[in-house]
Amino acid sequence: ILLAWLGGFFGVGSFSGVLAGLVGFGGGGLSVPFLTWCNVKIQNAVGTSAALGFPIAVAGTRGYMINGYEAMQQGGLPDGSFGFIYLPALAGTVLASVIVAPLGVKLAHRLPVATLKKIFACLLLALVAKMLHQILA
Repeated sequence: ILLAWLGGFFGVGSFSGVLAGLVGFGGGGLSVPFLTWCNVKIQNAVGTSAALGFPIAVAGTRGYMINGYEAMQQGGLPDGSFGFIYLPALAGTVLASVIVAPLGVKLAHRLPVATLKKIFACLLLALVAKMLHQILA
């Protein structure tokens, strides 16, 4: 039973990872709804998704650095780049995340579950609208 359970999660994780990579958004957009569908409290689903986001981001960053190394060597990228990673933007994103993440955790535990689900749904709809605008423009 444990093997089937792990296989199911591996399949869902693989599917959501591939889909997220194809459309260009984080896997949390799919993992949080899936985990809440599996009766995981939304706060725990968001926390789990955020915790899993770190190793995924590290792997993705490594991939962009390696794959962009040749373009960097040819001088086709701006100063401050390492591969396809622009280091000043990376530093700003990390700093903002470290500062704001604890505030998000506190807010997630203070808000009612229904409100938190509505906020998450609105963020997903905004992401879909942005992607559709980019595709159709």
